[in-house]
Amino acid sequence: MDDTTLPPVPGARDAGVPDEVETLRRELQDKQDRLLRALAETDNVRRRAQRDREDYVKYASESLLRDLVPVLDNFDRALTAARAASAATSVVEGVELIQRELLRVLERAGVSRYSAVGQRFDPARHEAIARVVSGEAAPDTVVHETAPGYLLHGRVLRPAMVAVAAAPDEDAA
Repeated sequence: MDDTTLPPVPGARDAGVPDEVETLRRELQDKQDRLLRALAETDNVRRRAQRDREDYVKYASESLLRDLVPVLDNFDRALTAARAASAATSVVEGVELIQRELLRVLERAGVSRYSAVGQRFDPARHEAIARVVSGEAAPDTVVHETAPGYLLHGRVLRPAMVAVAAAPDEDAA
């Protein structure tokens, strides 16, 4: 006997019990079938959602990468021109053009560039890589930037790499 069929009630027909028991048995069997189908469908939906999530993560950067491929093509052209020509000016112009194109692609993806020179040092937006003794700049002011910072939709993607002014040591005089 499998667990999807119910055993007959002993003496149900003999005792004159109406077909109500058989009707209830069939309804119970129907409900069990529907429950099993619903559980199977739920499992299928869960697996499909997991597969969709994996695909989304796998291909989330597709649009950005599609925009970056022409930038790589332009780098190839600039390198070809640099090998063929001895004019450094045209190479510099080509690289500047590529830089502007790359910055536009990044801006479309929500990335913005910022400079820190002249600002008060902010450890959330700046990474201090040096301290410079300066009598001209106020202490804890950014006096030099090695690399600009980048934001992604307002959140720091990479902090600006900076040198921070330090007050001259009065005892050293």
